[in-house]
Amino acid sequence: MQYRVLGRTGIRVSPYALGAMMFGAHGNTDHDDSIRIIHKALDAGINFIDTADAYAHGESEEIVGKALKGRRDDVVLATKLHLPMGDDPNQRGNSRRWIMTAVENSLRRLQTDHLDLYQIHRPDPDTDIEETLSALSDLIHSGKVRAIGSSTMPASDIVEAQWVAERRGLERFRTEQPTYSILNRGIEAEVLPVAQRHGMGTLVWSPLAQGLLTGRIRKGQQTDLRRAAYFKHLSDERRLDAVEQIIPLAEKAGLRMTHLAMAFAIAHPGVTSAIIGPRTMEQLDDLLAGVDVTLTDEILDRIDEIVPPGTDVGTLDMAYVPPALQRPALRRRPVGERAAA
Repeated sequence: MQYRVLGRTGIRVSPYALGAMMFGAHGNTDHDDSIRIIHKALDAGINFIDTADAYAHGESEEIVGKALKGRRDDVVLATKLHLPMGDDPNQRGNSRRWIMTAVENSLRRLQTDHLDLYQIHRPDPDTDIEETLSALSDLIHSGKVRAIGSSTMPASDIVEAQWVAERRGLERFRTEQPTYSILNRGIEAEVLPVAQRHGMGTLVWSPLAQGLLTGRIRKGQQTDLRRAAYFKHLSDERRLDAVEQIIPLAEKAGLRMTHLAMAFAIAHPGVTSAIIGPRTMEQLDDLLAGVDVTLTDEILDRIDEIVPPGTDVGTLDMAYVPPALQRPALRRRPVGERAAA
């Protein structure tokens, strides 16, 4: 396993990061089996684990904590906060009040006294970014956190956060965690260049496009992928059409779809690691079998023809949507003010 520097932190991480979202109630409910999967990944050279408090409402963190007993110092451990953790309206978001509570809860569940990377899971338009960075800076100064990062931030928000940190003398985001795959290349236009410009490591999620790039979902065919019944993006005709063009490309190259997808995700110079999220040992074994795959320029050129650089084919259901796009009132003047005369 080769290792890459995480932005300018000096921390070296594996190009594959183990995502723990599928450990717990929403995926593999067998804690012992999940722990075996984690150990198998570590034994294979993966030294980076990413989880979040919201994954199975803390259960994922608990499983990771049990798995790392005796091995904590060998792992770069990352978790996230922001998503709701209860009915209380203050048990969510990026406020100082919640950050200080959430970090203690995560540390307890993970059975550790520090986090190597603490990330805000989503932007929070209701909280001043200075408030968030100030709280996260205090966690770094206290020794509970080594570095901080963001997730799914638009490029403009990344720049604003870097500017605020510099002007106010606060710790700055060292990483960004956006979605990235052959089907979702939008971050190539601005997010990746901005992250590179500011020396940020980039940890991309959903490199298999939530299962579309496994070959298990085909146009006009039944699938055994359980999540296909819940997510709209898995039945998006545009995405399925692109997959039907990618499958023969992988076959011609003699590659499994999963190996092609992962090799693509880590080939971009702005990507530090791609997060894999196996639910079973079989899925992990398949992904590990492709760690030495290198895509030729010819294959990458063909991918560019199918999905042009910097573009998305559809949108993941769980992608971040800025308030300006969510709320009609933010993009529509009052009726009486819409006319030119």
